[in-house]
Parts: sequence; structure tokens; C-alpha cells
Amino acid sequence: MRDYRSLSVWQRAHALTIDIYRVSRRFPPEERYELTAQVRRSAAAIPTNIAEGSGRPSEVDFARFIGYAGGSCNETEYHVLLARELGFLEAEDWSALDAEVGEIRSMLVGLSKRLQ
Repeated sequence: MRDYRSLSVWQRAHALTIDIYRVSRRFPPEERYELTAQVRRSAAAIPTNIAEGSGRPSEVDFARFIGYAGGSCNETEYHVLLARELGFLEAEDWSALDAEVGEIRSMLVGLSKRLQ
């Protein structure tokens, strides 16, 4: 068992999720059950998968969940891009979120390589 909260990638993914919750409050009300819910769910899946994987008994299992977290990064990246192109996010917010998703993805790739 690992303490997922001590992992810098989990800390950054958690902070990203909080940021996405904050910016998505400004999305149109009619998007509450659509894009707002989807971007929040995909962002939260990143630290969730890290946390779940850290409780798995083997490095192979942990690495599999790190891969799932990477897939959630891709999903979040797309949702953030869609929100920007629909005019729900300002360019500055999009740029910061997009960059952070990219950094987290890179950290996940590095962690996955170390686990294999």
C-alpha cells in the first residue's frame, strides 16, 4: 500500500480537479448535466485512479491504474478544448488548464515507466 497523497502527481491532479470545478461553475446552466458533468468527472477520475491504484497489491496493478489516469487526462484535455471552442472558457483559463493536463500526463508516463 502506498500513500497516494504523498505522490506529487496525485497532488497536482487533485489541484487540477479543484480548478476545473471552479471554472466550470461559469458554464451555461443548460450544460449542467452535459459538458459540466463530463469535464468534472473526467478530471476527478485522474486522482481517483491514482488513489485506487496505489492500494493495489502489485506494481503491475498500480501501473494499470496509472494508465487509466492517463486516459482520463486525454478525456479531460478534450473536454477543456471543447469548452474553450464553445466559448465557455477564456483563453487564459484554457491555456493554464491545458498545460497542467499535459504536465500531469507526462508525470504519469514517467511513473508508469518506473513501475514497469
